[in-house]
Amino acid sequence: MAECTHDCSSCGESCGERTEAFDFKAKANPHSNVKKVIAVMSGKGGVGKSLVTASLAAACQKAGRQAAVLDADITGPSIPKAFGVHTRAMGNEEGILPVLTKTGIKLMSLNLLVENESDPVVWRGSLIAGTVKQFWTDVQWGDVDYMFVDMPPGTGDVPLTVFQSLPVDGIIIVTSPQELVSMIVEKAVKMAEMMDLPILGLVENYSYFQCPDCGKQHAIFGESHIDDIAAAHGLKVLARLPIDPNLAAACDAGTAEDFAPNYLEDVAKEL
Repeated sequence: MAECTHDCSSCGESCGERTEAFDFKAKANPHSNVKKVIAVMSGKGGVGKSLVTASLAAACQKAGRQAAVLDADITGPSIPKAFGVHTRAMGNEEGILPVLTKTGIKLMSLNLLVENESDPVVWRGSLIAGTVKQFWTDVQWGDVDYMFVDMPPGTGDVPLTVFQSLPVDGIIIVTSPQELVSMIVEKAVKMAEMMDLPILGLVENYSYFQCPDCGKQHAIFGESHIDDIAAAHGLKVLARLPIDPNLAAACDAGTAEDFAPNYLEDVAKEL
C-alpha cells in the first residue's frame, strides 16, 4: 500500500484509519445525462421482472419522457426480444451507442453485442458484474429521463454492483402470489434496506386470471401475500398484474411497447 497522505477523498484504500466512506459510484460516460435510475428486482427468477421493466419503459416513453433500459441480466437477457430489437449495437471511439426501439426507447443488453443471441454466456460472476458496470460507463446514453435496470434474479454479484456503482434513485420489487416467492422477495427487500436505497413499492405479477366469459377473477397461483409483505416493511403496493395471454404473446412477438392497455401506466405517472 502506498504511503498515506491522509486525504481520503483521493484514496481507494479501505484501511482502518479511513475517516471518509469510500464511494464506489462509477462515472457515467461523458455523453450520458441520466436523470433517474430505477432498478427492477426480485429475489428469484420467473416472476416477470423483464415484463415489468419493459412495460414501465413503454409507459414512460408514451408519456413523453425519454426512457432507457439497461439489461443487467447478462446470462438471461430478454429485453431486446420483448421490444423486437435484434440489431447489433455499434460504437465509436467515445463509447457504445444504445439501440433504439420503434418508439425511441434506448436499450443496452448483451444480446445486442454478441454474434448469436442464443449462445449461452458462460462467465464467472466478476466478469458478469464488470460487464454491467461497463453498460453504465461505456455506453453513450445521451439525455435520459428514466433509466430502468432489469436486474437478474437473486441478491448476488450483479445487484451488489448495480447498487454500489450506479446512482440508483429507487427500487421496484416484483413478486408473485406464492408464499414461497413472498419469503424470497423479503430477501430482496432486506438487501435494499441494507444498501440504504429507497424502495418505491411492490408489483405483484400473476395476481389473477380474469375469465373472458364471466368476468370472474381466479387466483391461479394462490391467494396473494403482497399486502402482508408491504405492511411488514412499510411499503406501497404499486400494482397487481393479471395473467394475460395476450401480453405474453406480445412480448414473444417483440411488440411489448405496442400492447394496450399498459397495466403499469398509473405507476409510470407516479414516477
